[in-house]
Amino acid sequence: MELRHLRYFCVVAEELNFTCAAERLHMSQPPLSRQIKQLEQEVGAELFERSSRGLRLTPPGVFFQQHALQILEKVEVTIDATRHMARSKRALFGIGFVPSVFYGQLPMLVRDLRRMDNVELSLAELTTVQQIQALKAGRIDMGFGRLRIDDPDVEQEILFDEPLIAALSSGHPLEGTTPSCEELARYPLILFPAKPRPSLADMVLGIFRRQGLKVEVVQEANEVQTVLSLVASGIGITLVPEQVKRVQRDGICYVPLADKSITSPVICSRRRGEKPSPLMQEANAILEVLVENRRSGRYP
Repeated sequence: MELRHLRYFCVVAEELNFTCAAERLHMSQPPLSRQIKQLEQEVGAELFERSSRGLRLTPPGVFFQQHALQILEKVEVTIDATRHMARSKRALFGIGFVPSVFYGQLPMLVRDLRRMDNVELSLAELTTVQQIQALKAGRIDMGFGRLRIDDPDVEQEILFDEPLIAALSSGHPLEGTTPSCEELARYPLILFPAKPRPSLADMVLGIFRRQGLKVEVVQEANEVQTVLSLVASGIGITLVPEQVKRVQRDGICYVPLADKSITSPVICSRRRGEKPSPLMQEANAILEVLVENRRSGRYP
């Protein structure tokens, strides 16, 4: 099997029409049909259901399409990274992150890696779900998020569990207290991120739901800074990871929760089974020190 067979298949799977696919591939239709038939024989499964109504992917075809697209993207990313390394003489290292983890240890990891002469960092703000896909495609090498996602190609390591705290407007009745979830549920709630889901927003809703509490969600936003602005305006309250309290701004106060078991994990995702490169080993060593500092209280 060659890469061109995967490209042919993906175009046909997208068009679901041999004639249209052949036009896109700048080839005639009969050879394309033969190539797809040969691919099916090699795979040992029918990838398309052919009928008078046209083409339709079979269940094995849907599975094969998902993985073929990942393979083609991984190849393209690898070629681009190799060309970049040849031009710049520096290794490219990609990090994906959700915004709420960028107020703690992650900036220190980025700072230490940027000090290395042979490294060029690429940072991408991605949800945990997006990080999984980016890791599998080779667009990033390490991801930092908060959701546990079961994927055979990706391993996840919980670095630590971070307390959630409430962000309130200055002068709020709960300022200076240690509120329970029941007390918090009496006030309008602002959620983030609004999309894509699942996300920290679903985690927060689940906290109230498990205690049988109903909350009034008055606003959703995608950015931490936007949420804090809405809180400062008195529109509602929100729950944020403890690291966010490092964002000091007028009109906002932070209070710890009465239930100390309410936490959010900080999770590092990497490709499973991949032998760590020297650069990955260095990143892991830096991260290990930062996490130990966090766990031992030397860093808030």
